[in-house]
Amino acid sequence: MAGAEAPTADVSPPDAKSGAVSNPAADTGQLEASAGKKPGFEVRLANFTGPFDLLLGLISKHQLDITEVALSTVTDEFIKYIKGLQKLGEEWALDEASEFLVIAATLLDLKAARLLPAGEVEDEEDIALLEARDLLFARLLQYKAFKHVAGMMGSTLELEAARYPRQVALEGHFAALLPELLWRHTPQQFAALAEAALKPKEAAPTEVGLAHLHGTPVSVKEQAELLGCRLQHAGPLTFRALIADAESTLVVVARFLALLELFRDKAVAFEQLLPLGDLTVRWTADGEAWSSANLSEEYEEQP
Repeated sequence: MAGAEAPTADVSPPDAKSGAVSNPAADTGQLEASAGKKPGFEVRLANFTGPFDLLLGLISKHQLDITEVALSTVTDEFIKYIKGLQKLGEEWALDEASEFLVIAATLLDLKAARLLPAGEVEDEEDIALLEARDLLFARLLQYKAFKHVAGMMGSTLELEAARYPRQVALEGHFAALLPELLWRHTPQQFAALAEAALKPKEAAPTEVGLAHLHGTPVSVKEQAELLGCRLQHAGPLTFRALIADAESTLVVVARFLALLELFRDKAVAFEQLLPLGDLTVRWTADGEAWSSANLSEEYEEQP
């Protein structure tokens, strides 16, 4: 920012009789001018003289009453300050004007809050105004933080500007300390590494196989035909014997569903002599009267 930084020295409160503030930063502009820097905007009031941002600091610390500050006079002085820079042919910085607007808006809001009578806030418009005021204060704190960090970065850049990188070769006694470079690989090995690194990758597959995600479909009709043939030729068999040669759990489930379909068509009968004992399946239908085409289609794969 072009404005002067707020001094860290303590500022005594206003005098009881005159109301003037003892401000050790009153001559900040003259000191900067003697140092070759452009003086920032300073406020000259009856009870305060000094940098503009210092005025806000004093008010926020309750060392100066906002109601005693004539904001119209401050605005007029800033306009005169800008016009004076234009007459001298100097360009005024946009960030300096932004700083003035932020601080002036905060001071105006503070003064309005002090002068207006206090009371319960019930109107939605009043609540919105209070929220806008809180947002303004938050932006002011954010502005101060950015200004402080910008000053630190500027100081660091100015300090590091005097440093230069080393551009000369390494001294001989330091170069002698470096270990000798040993080549442990032959040119043929390097060529093989380069070939492996530069080898084109295989083209991405156009289709992704799903065979590993799902088992092979098992037809309930086929299992029903198989069970029908076994029961007709071998006679009654236990369910354990009917699934003894099943290759997977899917085949076991398919044969169980096939038995239920056969039982619904009255092609087989179940017998169980003991509780939880072996289930015996007996063929009851006539071979020519029964066909697997009579089975339900709900278990078959749809096209």
